[in-house]
Amino acid sequence: MHSEWQLQEAKSNFSQLVKRAAGGDAQVVTVHGKPTAVVVSAEAYARLTRRKGKLSDALLHPELGIEDLDLARSRDTGRKFEL
Repeated sequence: MHSEWQLQEAKSNFSQLVKRAAGGDAQVVTVHGKPTAVVVSAEAYARLTRRKGKLSDALLHPELGIEDLDLARSRDTGRKFEL
């Protein structure tokens, strides 16, 4: 669940907004009624931005993630046309 704050309200009650975000509830800040920013806990931010692995590992060891890949190829050779 999240709460919505207008920008002025968020600035006036910033400590309360941060406490709610730290408690695990995302806080949405709006400007002119449009969602503009989201304040989340440091833990949630770390989880969202954590790297899942390196591209070089996937290229050097493709067998590690092969079940996630769709290697099927279409047998379609395209359309015939005259020049």
